Parts: sequence; structure tokens; C-alpha cells
Amino acid sequence: MLKKIFIKAEILTMIDEQLMISNGALGVEGSQIIYVGETPNQEVLDQYDEIVDCAGKAILPGFINTHGHVAMSLLRGYADDLPLQRWLEEEMWPLEARFTNIQVKAGTSLSALEMIKSGTTTFLDMYDHMDTVAQVTTQAGLRASLCRGVIGFGSDELRKHKLNEAVSFATDWSGAAEGRITTMLSPHAPYTCEPDFIRQFVEKAHELDLPLHTHMSETVKEVQQNMDNYGLRPVEHLLNLGFFEKRALVAHAVHLTDSEIDVLWEHDVKIAHNPVSNLKLGSGIARIPDMLRKGIRPSLATDGAASNNNLDLLEEIRLTALIHKGYAQDPEVVPAITALKMGTQYGSEALFLDDQVGTLEVGKQADFITMDLTGPHMQPRHDVISHIVYAASRSDVLDVYVDGKALMRNRECLTLDEERICFEATQAFKAIVK
Repeated sequence: MLKKIFIKAEILTMIDEQLMISNGALGVEGSQIIYVGETPNQEVLDQYDEIVDCAGKAILPGFINTHGHVAMSLLRGYADDLPLQRWLEEEMWPLEARFTNIQVKAGTSLSALEMIKSGTTTFLDMYDHMDTVAQVTTQAGLRASLCRGVIGFGSDELRKHKLNEAVSFATDWSGAAEGRITTMLSPHAPYTCEPDFIRQFVEKAHELDLPLHTHMSETVKEVQQNMDNYGLRPVEHLLNLGFFEKRALVAHAVHLTDSEIDVLWEHDVKIAHNPVSNLKLGSGIARIPDMLRKGIRPSLATDGAASNNNLDLLEEIRLTALIHKGYAQDPEVVPAITALKMGTQYGSEALFLDDQVGTLEVGKQADFITMDLTGPHMQPRHDVISHIVYAASRSDVLDVYVDGKALMRNRECLTLDEERICFEATQAFKAIVK
């Protein structure tokens, strides 16, 4: 297998014991990392097939987006500035009902391109037409945790069909794309899926040893609806349904009580924090500092591009470091390094991939990005972590690697045709708008 080494970089490992390595090097053989440390001498370098000079660059783990609906990039900018339930029920769901594989492929391709160009190497997607999403993911070279999101409306027969479809997708695609695709089971939310239906997902998750994913406690209205329908808030409701007995990831978790945070911590439930989407939809601000103090390690996500309106994880990292400082009136509640870990290391934990990615260390998969440190907004270069979190933009991402393979080099995407994808996305949107 080809051995490559990337030298003379500022390396952010995301490992506390050796967080930052100046004049660092990253050695890769095939899909795995084989060396992380200072740039070695020439005798060692001569043992590699290719040497890549990364002077003026930072190397860090690729960003990990732990909740989204990638095909919804096709609806970017459509029906903005509405509250969540009205936005979903009156605008999004009617238009999404017209989606075919053509729209899903176009939207997914557009999102894959955007994620690569902004440094995301791993993402979670909850949607429909998931075979198409998986096919695009494979072509793009990205890593993903994919699940057929199921809204439980309709007849018993329709719900059974959707559950079977979700299970078939999860079993058919688990481990696909040379191991880059993993799968979950995903009832959409407690307010769209009746208790017995959620129990069926829990049973299948146990049977197939798969994680569970759902939306939870995103808005005050959703929490109240759960109280009105079932007499319980969503956390206790899902707890009683056995949802937290398996590996579980919940998106949003904005409106939580102290006791609910305790429950999530006790059951090691993973959190996908969506700060931009939650702000744009007026849903609120999640209690991230309280979660961190309890010992929960929340991850970061963009949600779909229709409610964000981009898939820029670096923007989520920056906002996470800023918004909680302002809300708590405390500049220490979410330090820059914590926000950066939420977009990398904690993201890998949320997707149950921390044995593979999320940090740069020997034996893990070679999923990493390089960022330009030479721009005027990155000077003077006395604190690289601070600059990446507070000063950098997605255009500073230069190179993207997954499994040691280049998906983007010097901002040129190598696995996807950018011009064609942008054209086809526009055409696919026009085909469903009446």
C-alpha cells in the first residue's frame, strides 16, 4: 500500500495529552494513520512513497455533522422565517412529497459537494429514498451514518411498510462503501410516531444491534404536545418506551429540565446540537454548558440546509463558542477547544465511530483536513486553535481526505463534478415547484 507523509504542519490531534504538534507530520498507509508526531528526519522520510509539504497549513480531523437531511439542500431559501411546525407542515412536507429519486440525488449531491468544500468528512442523514443517498455518499467518498427517517402518519399497513423499508436499508447498507457507511434506525420524532410504533423500532434495534436516532424536545410546542398526548415530556416518554436502552442519539434537545439532563447522562444518550437551525426557526438555545458540566459531550450538526441555510460545520463550531458565552454572560462556559472537539471528537462519539475517526492517532482511519494559516485574518499565528474557531472560514479548508483518499485538493473537488451538480440541483428544484 502507498505510504504518504504530510509534513511541516501545525497538527491538532484533538487528544488532550498531545493536543498540538508544531512542525508536525501525519503518516498514512492505505486508509490508516501510521504516524503522528514531529516531522521526522530525512532518513525516515525516505521510507515513504510520497512526501507532502504542508508548511503554512494546519492538519486536523475532518468535521463531523451529526444530524441532517442532506437532500433538503434543494429547498435552501424556500419558505424562510417561519416557526418550525408551520414551516414543516405547510411548506416543507407538501413540497417534499413531490421528491423523487431525481430530487434526492440532486440535493444529496449538492450537499456532499458543499460538505467536502467546507471540511466535513462524516455526516448523519435521516431522510427518504435512502438508497440514493447511500449511492451518492459512496461516489463522493464521504463517511456517513445513514437512516431512513420514518414519520408515523397513515395506516397500519403504511407504517409497517415504512418500518420494513427502514430495516431493509439499515441491513443492506451497513458496512458498505468499504466500511464508510454505517446505519441506524430512526423514527422521526415522538410527536410524529405513536408509542407502539416507536416500540417496534426499539425492538428492531435490539434485534439488529443498531443505534437509534430521533428528533427530541426541539420546541416548547413539541414538548407541550407530548404532555397533552401522553401526559409525559419527551425524555420520560422515550425512556419509558425503552429508547435509551440501546445506543441512542437525539437531535436538538433544546428544552430540557435538570432531571432530564440527568436521565440523558445516566443512559449515555448522545446529543446533536444544531445551534444555527435552532436560532433560525426560533426554537431556542440548548443548555449546552449544563450538559458539559454534567459530563455529557454534545456533538454539532447543521440540520438540513433548508433550515440553516448551509452545511458549514465551522460556522456551527464558532457559533457554539459564542452564543453560549453571550446567553450565560460567561466567556468561559464553552472554550474554543471544547467547541472544536464538539465538531470533531464528540461527533465521532455521537455516531459511535470514535474507534475509527474524530482524533488523529495511529490506527485510526485517515480522515483529515488541511486549513490555510497564511491569510491575514490568521495572523499573528500565536494560537492556531483560537484562529480556527474564531477567525477562519470554510474557504480556508484546502484539502480533504477520507480513508487516506483525497476528496479535495487545493479546493478542487476530485470526486464530484461541481458545475454539473449545481446545474442539476437547479433543474431538479424547478421540476417540483408549481
